[in-house]
Amino acid sequence: MSPANATPETFDAERALRLARETFDIESKALLGLKARQGEGFTRAVLAVLQCTGRVVVMGMGKSGHVGRKIAATLASTGTPAMFVHPAEASHGDLGMVTPGDVVLAISNSGESDELAAILPALKRVGITLVAMTGRAGSSLANHADLVLDSGVDEEACPLNLAPTASTTAQMALGDALAVALLDARGFREEDFARSHPGGALGRKLLTHVRDVMRSGDEVPGVPPDTSFVDMMKEMTRKGLGATAVVDPAGQVLGIFTDGDLRRLVESGQDLRGLTAREAMHPKPRLVRADALAVEAADLMEQHRITSVLVVDAAGVLVGALNTNDLMRAKVI
Repeated sequence: MSPANATPETFDAERALRLARETFDIESKALLGLKARQGEGFTRAVLAVLQCTGRVVVMGMGKSGHVGRKIAATLASTGTPAMFVHPAEASHGDLGMVTPGDVVLAISNSGESDELAAILPALKRVGITLVAMTGRAGSSLANHADLVLDSGVDEEACPLNLAPTASTTAQMALGDALAVALLDARGFREEDFARSHPGGALGRKLLTHVRDVMRSGDEVPGVPPDTSFVDMMKEMTRKGLGATAVVDPAGQVLGIFTDGDLRRLVESGQDLRGLTAREAMHPKPRLVRADALAVEAADLMEQHRITSVLVVDAAGVLVGALNTNDLMRAKVI
């Protein structure tokens, strides 16, 4: 019985695993070959996009089109304005989306896609820079292009050497390489990435500041240094942070007293009732600025194994407090 007619009862698990491993080998080989062939053509393509006054318009048919959509999305999210236009739809009006000054990235492994070939003359008349990503340097697409990115592979991972597998992996990797080179050349930073991903977890981490999630005003526990131990504990209980700041009359932070400090004092056997806040406090608390990113506060707490941190302004005056529950509610951690 051939594999095509296999049933759950006749399924050959060893054959399936062997084919999977061969696929990994073939596609790994394709990527290594791709790496060796990149040179001036790649750098010229990067420069062309950097000099582009419009957008990168990505086109491709079939599996190359699916890859093209992903490449356009990656470019757009990393600082290079980009969009995908379907070549067949371009012949029926969507070509109007392409404007002078754009760079068109046309993807075709064979370089002979009929739908792309039909619009190449019209594209050139628009006044764009045409970059071909193709596996055949002598193809019609390559011959019409201003720049060529070689995405060729020796073989597909498909046992029939027909289904686009290694070739689409190469296209995807080449598109990623182009995006990475561009974001580096543009000086694209984490903050820029977050601005294009405001709805995701990464956006929350990179756009949320301490001031957005901290407790402020009457919610912030704080006592003068001469406060009795009992009254200090009452302040901690009222505010529910598991800690209280000890501040001078100007609001400058002198220290902090936490649940952990209380546990250590109890274990020491001291008479706690006679202590003042100054005597019981930890004099070197971990502080964070209100304008810092919330993820920086999370890193600070993780690094020092603490569950709360005091927030100060540029002058060192207490303006807020923050604990891990606050960060969890904000989905920063």
